[in-house]
Amino acid sequence: MAEKNGIYKCSVCGNVVSVIEAHDGELVCCGKPMDLLEEKTKAEEGKEKHVPVIEAIEGGVRVKVGDVPHPMEAEHYIELIQVFVDDKLVVEKRIYPGDEPAAGFCCLAKTEGVKARALCNVHGLWRS
Repeated sequence: MAEKNGIYKCSVCGNVVSVIEAHDGELVCCGKPMDLLEEKTKAEEGKEKHVPVIEAIEGGVRVKVGDVPHPMEAEHYIELIQVFVDDKLVVEKRIYPGDEPAAGFCCLAKTEGVKARALCNVHGLWRS
């Protein structure tokens, strides 16, 4: 069974799937079950460039990836930033090589109860 809000990656071709609704069944790609990416935290190696940092800004919140900005090169970059309020996914943004490893979200009026995840194309999924 897929996990709601889970992010899965194919170990063969690299396809990535974000689950909106989870029901019975298995996510399969290239003839193999997809791997559920586990959320890494500050305790993991590489935390200074991967853990999302949430900041209050005028009119919303800003999520930057890493205390030290994450590289945004063609071979190594942040693909996705997701924001959760009280464990519910409320907004996400795709970012690309050459972009800043950060995103502003005007739909949030507070940082209380806000958590974020960032997906690195090389080092996986990280949470605040």
